[in-house]
Amino acid sequence: MKLFSGTINTLENSLKYSTLKQNVISQNIANVDTPNYKAKEVLKPSFSSELKSAMQANRTDSRHMEFSNSTQSKFPVVSKPSSLYNHNGNSVDIDKEMSELAENQIYYNALIDRLNGKFNTLKTVVTGGRH
Repeated sequence: MKLFSGTINTLENSLKYSTLKQNVISQNIANVDTPNYKAKEVLKPSFSSELKSAMQANRTDSRHMEFSNSTQSKFPVVSKPSSLYNHNGNSVDIDKEMSELAENQIYYNALIDRLNGKFNTLKTVVTGGRH
């Protein structure tokens, strides 16, 4: 029996993605003036990899088909494909990075709010509705 629902696990993975994305964006911003620095981005997992992961997690019998886990990181970090470079060979677009930073912060805050709601619901169930 699982203590937490799949929703909490999904929220946890989403927080990991958002945290990694925050770190990558921060690294891009910090290197905005570094010559020949290539901006990086975090790739979202594909639908097929998520489906395989979900099917593996729902394997209820050892006779069921097993999917092998990829040795690749769940959220790979790659250089952004960009043909736009600054005069020093740097490919960081500071306006785009700041926009992505703000968007990611909103996403992270929404995840935290949802996770807090889930834990408050669990707390209410455990305490029987008493404060």
